[in-house]
Amino acid sequence: MQSSHALIFPMFVHVAWTFLLYGALTVARAPVVWKFGLSVDGKNPFADIEPRVSANLRNQFEWPLFFHIVCLLLIVNPTWFTPVHVALAWVFITGRLLHSLVQVFTANVRARGLVFTINFLAVLAMWILVVFGR
Repeated sequence: MQSSHALIFPMFVHVAWTFLLYGALTVARAPVVWKFGLSVDGKNPFADIEPRVSANLRNQFEWPLFFHIVCLLLIVNPTWFTPVHVALAWVFITGRLLHSLVQVFTANVRARGLVFTINFLAVLAMWILVVFGR
């Protein structure tokens, strides 16, 4: 039987992913900020991707907030916890990673919306289980 502490690892994966996005944003901005890595014509070779990484990084502090809150509630109140919460947490994390990849590397808004919907429903299901599953 899993304990509610099994939620800490998916939470950590999200934090680590956000840290990596900060690193990617730093690299994407480096040519402009530090004049390091400019292309031969003096432009930022990451100019197209920088705004997408920045937007995705902002997204990591919107809906994921509700994921972290529900996880903390489950850790503090383990009697509310079910193993389904861990499965939903991993669905959410997988969706977050896919959402980032779609948003940063494509302009496919439809695919991004689909992946976001999966994220949204996973966290919503976690909350429904907490509120009504007891």
